Amino acid sequence: MGSKAEKTAAALNDIYDRLFHRYGPQHWWPGETPFEVIIGAILTQSTAWTNVEKAIENLKAAGALDPVSLQTISTDRLATLIRPSGYYNAKASKVKAFVDRLCDKYEGNLDRLFELGTGDLRKELLSIHGIGPETADSILLYAAYRPVFVIDAYTKRIIGRLGLAPAKDSYEAFQRLFMKNVPHDERTFNEYHALFVRHGKDVCRKSPKCEGCCLAGLSKKCRVGSAHQ
Repeated sequence: MGSKAEKTAAALNDIYDRLFHRYGPQHWWPGETPFEVIIGAILTQSTAWTNVEKAIENLKAAGALDPVSLQTISTDRLATLIRPSGYYNAKASKVKAFVDRLCDKYEGNLDRLFELGTGDLRKELLSIHGIGPETADSILLYAAYRPVFVIDAYTKRIIGRLGLAPAKDSYEAFQRLFMKNVPHDERTFNEYHALFVRHGKDVCRKSPKCEGCCLAGLSKKCRVGSAHQ
């Protein structure tokens, strides 16, 4: 029958296989450079990616999408440029905090920042104003290419509805679930997270569209998914 741990690992890998078969590769995170990915990760907090794209385009048009330009630009001007992303005053402060740390401590060089080991790099990112666990791990995975699993609302919703959620409803507990049971590979973690986002947007919404779901049948809880948000 297998142990509980073996069943959990099998279930998580089955979910990945089903999602990948349904949607294919997601080519995520969209961004031309690691620095652009980082700015996008900060701006995407509490907003849709389409809004972030508008803000990124504004920064590019203004010639401000690099560490030195973002450090020297006024906070008010920056807030105006990233206005489409919402919460623009708060996010301008967060972007400033990141580029200030990058410029003041690492001479504006991402390669120097990324010389840190994964644990130390995560601590450094979390010590910067406005960067929480999800944003830090997005930077680690998508910009620094480290095998760190990103947990977001879509992931928690889907896993909860499938009856696989950890006993403790915390970011760290959900992350441990994946880090213990899915092979540590940056590309797999990248694809898995992106597939959760796709499925959460298209099917496993707050009001789920269960008909034809590729994960149907994995858990009896799926059919009462709206009670497990």
